[in-house]
Amino acid sequence: MDRARRLHVEQVRGHRFLVGWGPKRSATVVPAPLRYWQYRSAGPVALAVAVAVVAVWVGLFAWRGGWAAAQDELVLAVPAGLAVFLVNTRRLTVSDHGVSFDVAGTRTDPAAVVPSALVQAVRTGPAPADWPKPRKRGAWWPGRTRVVVRHLTDDGEQSFTFWARDADAFADAVGVPLSR
Repeated sequence: MDRARRLHVEQVRGHRFLVGWGPKRSATVVPAPLRYWQYRSAGPVALAVAVAVVAVWVGLFAWRGGWAAAQDELVLAVPAGLAVFLVNTRRLTVSDHGVSFDVAGTRTDPAAVVPSALVQAVRTGPAPADWPKPRKRGAWWPGRTRVVVRHLTDDGEQSFTFWARDADAFADAVGVPLSR
């Protein structure tokens, strides 16, 4: 399974974080296309940090220079807060070898990759009672379906849940039939 994790990381590293821009220019070998990908918006912690950045920035200028100075800084503070939020966007990626949740500008940790061979079941809706408690991977998003994935690890069985834009395509990419 370490080989599958390593091959997944190599395939994902050959692609840019913004899918559709093609492989990286620095890729010496053109990587195989990704089987499935979708972006996962930043969570409530990132939103709180972004709001705090804007509030502290504007508040500091309001305290030091008055309301006029604070209004002048809104032009810079709001895009800075938006940048903090966007940098925390993640991507769910399915390669020929596994599934991972990638962050822009970071390297995928091979230990965080779930090899496709270890995925046991993919289903829509909440996890059944006899499954391990799933780890949440993202919040609800309009037009998306809740998907639960059960897989094996060194410690036994685990599961995770996320909101898929196309549950059937995800199940096909992982190679496990989708149950409802």
